[in-house]
Amino acid sequence: MPELPEVETTRRGIEPHVVGRRIRALTVSEPRLRWPIDARLPARIAGQRVVRAGRRAKYLLLELETGTLLLHLGMSGSLRVLPAETPRARHDHFDVVLDSGTALRFNDPRRFGSLLYTEADPAHHPLLAPLAPEPLDAGFDADYLWRATRRRRVAIKQLIMNARLVVGVGNIYASEALFRARIRPGREARRLTRNDIARLVRAIRGVLAGAVKAGGTTLRDYVGADGSPGYFRQKLYVYERAGLPCRRCRTPIRRRMQGQRATYWCPQCQR
Repeated sequence: MPELPEVETTRRGIEPHVVGRRIRALTVSEPRLRWPIDARLPARIAGQRVVRAGRRAKYLLLELETGTLLLHLGMSGSLRVLPAETPRARHDHFDVVLDSGTALRFNDPRRFGSLLYTEADPAHHPLLAPLAPEPLDAGFDADYLWRATRRRRVAIKQLIMNARLVVGVGNIYASEALFRARIRPGREARRLTRNDIARLVRAIRGVLAGAVKAGGTTLRDYVGADGSPGYFRQKLYVYERAGLPCRRCRTPIRRRMQGQRATYWCPQCQR
């Protein structure tokens, strides 16, 4: 699933192509996504200028003159910048055609992505309003995470993946951040010390920033706005490396299911 770094990489990739441009048309070939695309949407956004390309958690926000498009990549989606006349491929579901002659084309084999529109402040949209602080923003710091972990018996990995406490720390980056912080993923959140928390916050920030710089992590379906894969996978220390030697101490990496997700860790480096 595309996580925060992949969505931020996509945002940065499309930004120079869309901001300041007018939408010539929205052409939909498959409206049946996670939520059906509103049949009235093409008429509502045609002719509007794109004012800003933003992001909140894993949602891309295309701010228009009178509203905002909320786009989610789902589990397997990608958004690419292409010449508008490029023939459609399998699983291409819609094009946002711009006055430059280019199009934002959405491809999603599993159709778990979505395209929604609101004329209100997107921060108040039901999908965005409950979301917690961004991990790369100032509001997410050691004091915040310390307060969030007190009295919580849940495993720390599950806690940092809870979007009501911090957004965008998905399975890959949670495993990698915990390795960098030398914290075992199954430890109870309330058992972490202030030093543990401070290391973990630094690790989360470092892992996500590094992944954005590398263009995200391509595991299966994800590609950036220009069609290129993400290269952070080459820098993973534990994720999908079960049985392989730890890059730090050479102990074999372990894997187990935790909260219905695969978890990877080094039994020597993480305590």
